[in-house]
Amino acid sequence: MNKLKKAISLSLFVVFIFILCSACGLDDILSGSSPETPLNTPRPKPGESVDNPATIDLPPDDIPLNRAPAIPIVLMPVASGILTEENSKAVIDYSNTSDGYVMVKWLTNTTKQLRVQITGPSDVVYTYSIWPDSTFNVLPLSDGNGSYLIRVFEQAEGTAYALALSLSVDVKLDDEFAPFLRPNQYVNFNESSDIVAKAASLVSADDSLLEKVAAVYYFIVNNFTYDMDFAEEVLAGHHKGYLPDLDAVLARQYGICFDYAAVMTGMLRSQGIPTKLVEGFAGEVHHAWISVFSEETGWIEQAVFFDGENWTLMDPTFASSAGNSSALAQFIGDGNNYSVLFLH
Repeated sequence: MNKLKKAISLSLFVVFIFILCSACGLDDILSGSSPETPLNTPRPKPGESVDNPATIDLPPDDIPLNRAPAIPIVLMPVASGILTEENSKAVIDYSNTSDGYVMVKWLTNTTKQLRVQITGPSDVVYTYSIWPDSTFNVLPLSDGNGSYLIRVFEQAEGTAYALALSLSVDVKLDDEFAPFLRPNQYVNFNESSDIVAKAASLVSADDSLLEKVAAVYYFIVNNFTYDMDFAEEVLAGHHKGYLPDLDAVLARQYGICFDYAAVMTGMLRSQGIPTKLVEGFAGEVHHAWISVFSEETGWIEQAVFFDGENWTLMDPTFASSAGNSSALAQFIGDGNNYSVLFLH
């Protein structure tokens, strides 16, 4: 472990955030906007379905861009069909809420944009895009135990959306880590995914959790490059509803921070390590990073990377972008400059 600590201490590469943001042109990114919920309607009772033709305004998708052993059993979500809420437009499969997810599918052909909002016990509203492609979308229940309101919307006109299907359900997780061990819409992989095989090749059965995390972290830090061109395209609105294709990102080894964090999250989850893909702000910049669970410390929400003496935030995008910078290391620090919006 001392050898590992020394290696980690010597090889943490960081870059000064203000130079980084200036180079990326990220001062204008999304201006700190986040999905809001203008809905003030009362929640239905658990199991109750609500169809309501009234429309609401939903914002466009926010996409965080900021630059800067043997394979375990991969826990895969399934649409069991045991518990469903359905009408002519959509179906919500809530058979496996105890495993930390629901599955939603749109049933008709449409050229309209589609959204799902999930409001958990903390009243944080998660807004997801879905598509009318006859497949189920896996959406995590990231807010722990309690009452969830799940609403499916179809675009009416512009940013106005009509409620198509609604369900209120009480959730009791079998495992508090369940939402952060499985694939979902944001971290999409399966048993045959390249990222699963790659993660397995980077670690050994004898590795500790820290050694596994460090192996995956340094693979991304040392091999991935920030994609400035794609970031500019997203800023220009050319990739609405963008979701990382993890194997494609792994193959090309470049992307935006959403890609970095999603690939690392998928690789660690495939190794049975509870990992959160965190969406929020680094300073005033919309960003994505990860949090990892350690049995010794519990969830390390604001400080993930261990340099041999101290835990500091694990931010693979910043760390991979340039050479050593004590200024950015200080900025990352204990995570106080980071604020969390959503967990995926």
